[in-house]
Order: sequence, then C-alpha cells, then structure tokens
Amino acid sequence: MSLRLYTHTACLGHDTGPGHSERPDRLRAVIAALDMAFPDHAWTPATPASREALVRVHQAGYVDDLLARAPGSIEWLDPDTAISPGSLPAALHAAGAGIDAVDWAMDGPDRHAFCAVRPPGHHAESATAMGFCLFNNIAAAAAHALAKGVTRVAIVDFDVHHGNGTQAIFTTEPRVRFASSHEMPLYPGSGEASETGIGNIFNAPLAGGSGSREFREVWSTRLLPAIEAFAPQLLLVSAGFDAHRDDPLASLQLDPADYGWLTTELRRIADAHADGRIVSMLEGGYDLDGLAASAVAHVRALDA
Repeated sequence: MSLRLYTHTACLGHDTGPGHSERPDRLRAVIAALDMAFPDHAWTPATPASREALVRVHQAGYVDDLLARAPGSIEWLDPDTAISPGSLPAALHAAGAGIDAVDWAMDGPDRHAFCAVRPPGHHAESATAMGFCLFNNIAAAAAHALAKGVTRVAIVDFDVHHGNGTQAIFTTEPRVRFASSHEMPLYPGSGEASETGIGNIFNAPLAGGSGSREFREVWSTRLLPAIEAFAPQLLLVSAGFDAHRDDPLASLQLDPADYGWLTTELRRIADAHADGRIVSMLEGGYDLDGLAASAVAHVRALDA
C-alpha cells in the first residue's frame, strides 16, 4: 500500500479578500495538520492542468476566457466567487493535482492519494464558475481517467453542499457513477434524490441538524451499495469537510470519526474492485480546527 500527498504553493496565492470563507488559511491548516500526523510523507508538487484536460469537462470558450484574464486586483465572477492575480495559477495546479494523482494511482495497485488544493471545484459547471470554484477539479480528474481507458469511474462527494457541477458534467455519462450526501435545503439547491441522470446519479439529501446516525445510514443503505454495484476501476473523492459540527456554513453534526468511518468503507470497495486505487481531493471545510482534524481522520483511513 502506498499513500501520496499532493499540493502546490500556487494554491495559497488565490486571494479571495478579507473575511471570505474560502481563504488561504484553510489550506495552511490542512497542510500543517497532515505534516504533523504524517511526518514521513513528503509532499508531491502538482503540475498545472493543460487546456486539453480542462476542455474535456468545460466549454472551450469558458476555459479560454478564464485563461485570458489578468486581474490586477480581486474581481468577482459572482457574489461568492473571486478571481485575483494568483487565482489562475492556483486553479490550474488544483486541477492538475488530481490529474497527476490519477496518473500515479493507475500505474500500480493499492495506491491512495490526497490532494490538498484550492480553490475547490465541485460547484463549477461546464461554462460557469460558482460556489468558490473556477475549474471542476474532480471532474477533470475523472475525465482524464476516462481518456486513459478506464471505463468505470466512481465519484463520491461528502461535502455538505451538493456537487452540482460534477453531477451536471457527468449526468449522461454511463462510465461515471456519482454518489453524494449533502445538507438540503442549502446552497446550491440541487441534489434531490429524484435527480438520477441516466441511472448513474445517486443523491442522499440530509436535513439540517442530522448527525452521525443519519449520515452513516444513508451511506450504508443507499450510496455505498450503489458504488459497490458499479464495481469501479477507480474511486475518486470530493472530500469536503464542511459537514463538521463546527462549520459556520452549514448545520450537519459530523465529527472526524465519521469521515474516518466512510473512508474505511470506501477503501473496502476500492480494494474489492479497483485494485485499491483512490484519489481524494479537498473541497470545502471552513472551521479551521474541524477541517484539519477531519482531513487527518480521512487521510489516516486512506493510509491504514
């Protein structure tokens, strides 16, 4: 078994301005916590994603417009989503980390990777930046795996906010199965259980205030069986930790042990069907202590 950790200093250069929830301190907290918990694991620097990799999941005009931007200060793409002088290098390296991790994971059995990157990605749609996200990092990683010949990719998303962008990008793609738990009602307003794509989309909305029991129940009875039935050759994870009980942007009541439990279950499925291959990418999580502790629990289960 092997674990690899990916990040890049460029991801700290994405400036969202004072008071913004998606701030560089998030990434600093995760890296510091993982350095302390896993002192023997060196970080692998991510390479930037190519335009070719991005246009697999985004419209070419959208990618070219973002790549052509050269903001001299913070600009707003929507009320939540900022772009600043360091944002494009950050976004390119964030997407590139997942692509690098897929390449590494597919080169051998029992390989697990965690990408500590920002900006997050799962809200970005094919032609729209939203929800703090510029490029859809997990979608780019999945599309890269498909381009390499993988025919069954599972994407698991346990961020407290529904991964609307990932769902929209793959809603008619039979080679991808998407499973998500998330609080509802909550931003972005999608993720009803009735949203099933072509039978490849599985959503389990949770009411505000739900905790460990409800979270583990929907995964045990609905989402994990859907992933296991797909027999994925690669398992990708949108690892948002904002369902933590202390997170300021939502009201689910999870603790780090819940993330460790789910990761262990995902390891079991990956071991059974995907030669153990898992690539996980950081999404949300806005209470720094809760984020750091949850990321450690997640990576510790990946490394077990």
